[in-house]
Amino acid sequence: MTRKQAGFTLIELMIVVAIIGILAAIAIPQYQNYVARSEAASALATIRSVQTDAEDIMVRGLEPIVGDVAADAANGDNQRSLGIAADASGAGTISVDSYDVGGVIEIIFTFDDGGVSPQVQGENVTLARTEEGVWSCTTSIDTNFAPGDCAQE
Repeated sequence: MTRKQAGFTLIELMIVVAIIGILAAIAIPQYQNYVARSEAASALATIRSVQTDAEDIMVRGLEPIVGDVAADAANGDNQRSLGIAADASGAGTISVDSYDVGGVIEIIFTFDDGGVSPQVQGENVTLARTEEGVWSCTTSIDTNFAPGDCAQE
């Protein structure tokens, strides 16, 4: 009398588990790298979204700022909001630095120290305008994760 095999042997199950473990060991770091690259690209997209507003505000001779501006014309307030809050992104903060009336401005996205990929924590993406009106992007993020059109700081 012959007996039919009723299931998988222990060796077969161990081989399947080993194969899944090898695939996971390869896939998880690649996924983490993908997430870091997407967070960096998202930061650049966030500050690029206010680039046109910044240009318009500066052409009018006003100072672009992040956040709300109290409309107080009596005090001669020349600040205008870029239409974005400093904490608009859960990944970091947005700020304006190095503004001058000559048209030079830096819009900076700084990643938080937590809640984002370790590869971008504490790093920044900067969108800068020169007096000639040329916009450029620089970043402190490692080149493996930085947006493609951003130069290293």
